[in-house]
Amino acid sequence: MGFKIDNGYSGSNLVRPNLEKLRDRVAEGKIDKIYIHSPDRLSRKYAYQMILLEEFQKAGAEAVFLNYEINDNPESQLLLQMQGMIAEYERAKIMERSRRGKIYAANKGCVSVMGGAPYGYRYIDKCTGVGQALFEINEEEADVVRKVFLWVGRERASIGEVCRRLNTMSIITRTGKKCWDRSVIWGMLKNPAYKGQAAFGKTKVGVKLQHIRPQRHSCEQPKDNYSIYPVEKANWIYVKVPNIVNEDVFDIVQEQLAENRKIARTRERGAKYLLQGLIVCKCCRYAYYGSPVRNKRGEKVDHYAYYRCIGRDSYRFGGNKICDNKHIRTDALETAVWEEVKHLLKNPNRILEEYKRKLSEFKRSSWDKKSDLLEKQENKLQRGIARLIDSYAQEYISQEEFEPRVKAMKQSLKAIEEEKKRIFDQKKLKQELTLVVTNLEDFSSNITSNLDNADWITKRDIIRTLVKRIEINLENVNVVFRVKELPDSSGHNGEEKKNLQHCWGSNRAITCQKSYYHKR
Repeated sequence: MGFKIDNGYSGSNLVRPNLEKLRDRVAEGKIDKIYIHSPDRLSRKYAYQMILLEEFQKAGAEAVFLNYEINDNPESQLLLQMQGMIAEYERAKIMERSRRGKIYAANKGCVSVMGGAPYGYRYIDKCTGVGQALFEINEEEADVVRKVFLWVGRERASIGEVCRRLNTMSIITRTGKKCWDRSVIWGMLKNPAYKGQAAFGKTKVGVKLQHIRPQRHSCEQPKDNYSIYPVEKANWIYVKVPNIVNEDVFDIVQEQLAENRKIARTRERGAKYLLQGLIVCKCCRYAYYGSPVRNKRGEKVDHYAYYRCIGRDSYRFGGNKICDNKHIRTDALETAVWEEVKHLLKNPNRILEEYKRKLSEFKRSSWDKKSDLLEKQENKLQRGIARLIDSYAQEYISQEEFEPRVKAMKQSLKAIEEEKKRIFDQKKLKQELTLVVTNLEDFSSNITSNLDNADWITKRDIIRTLVKRIEINLENVNVVFRVKELPDSSGHNGEEKKNLQHCWGSNRAITCQKSYYHKR
């Protein structure tokens, strides 16, 4: 009786489908002898070897190794133990060498560690290529990739819409499938290789996750006894490859994916409030949410809603509310904010040109070089502090020498961290500018004529494009736009943080009547 080889299953794993079948047959008494090439083919771990051999012996089955004879004497058992330990050590050594070798190759810019080229590229091995492996753009597939990025970045299409378009155009996947899966498109849009930076080390293996129920489309006995976990982006190693889309387009798509994800979650909850997800309480920093009200007056029933601070809900905080900020009628606040947005968009071309001007200033900045230099300085300082601590611990320097030097180095380190944060904030602002410019270009041609007749979806999309958040204080409402600085009507730059009087006030044309304020 023969058994198939467990291809794809590690010898360090005791749970292997055909090994399980073999053990079952041995336990049933159907096997007298088991022929095995060598002990390390049975298992790479000595403890597992002993478990299996003892199990076979108890069931009356003799294990015969073709290159090793098992005897009951102590010398034979010692040799078997040594072979098992050496096999386990060799496996660990091979894995560590492989890991270190891949990291070294990735740092040298070799794409051979990637395991395959993503859609839009073809992998050229070092024998076929110019002495080293490389990614070559497959123009037919790359054209599809560009379309996908354009649909999401410029047309703000959802991933589901992208899949539908590809299926309608009868574009097949690399594996020959006629139907595109959402996860494939998501992975494509998140892959930095398309902007010219293929990433190595995005995942790591860890303890096998225990699922409450079996996963769909998975085999009864999984191949691996581990699970895959994501690795922080800071630890990725980037390898330069030909880019299919430019970096700005890639960044726009990342912003749009975040927007789409937020909108999708809102829709799943049954969104019916124009400003949902944008309002924050200035008193307690919790969000505002829409709360419907049904008011019966005789035979008449009024239906309306308030935006309410989470901090006022005592049941969320052990029976005691933590905020006294006011409720505000949804229709009143939505009208006020929409009027403010319309006021801002009276001259969309001027705003668009200003955004483009600011964006061009950012493009001239060499943030990446500054970031790399700061990173090197930070690492150098950290190593210096570590050496200084070692010198002090080994009494090479006195406390009087140690304290001022380490204090100065820590101050320098703090200054570098602050500069890195400033650069990060500038990069984030650039991404927001790029997203706003792209969206404004799309609807600037007809935005002025259609604003008064815009439907609910259009209003929401425009507001989400321009408004970063809405802050509600005890006495006023502040609309904070995505880009903080824009020229005012006089041509001077000023913080783009419009103040709306509360809807129960009467100071401005956009205010509402006091009856819209919930007095409870």
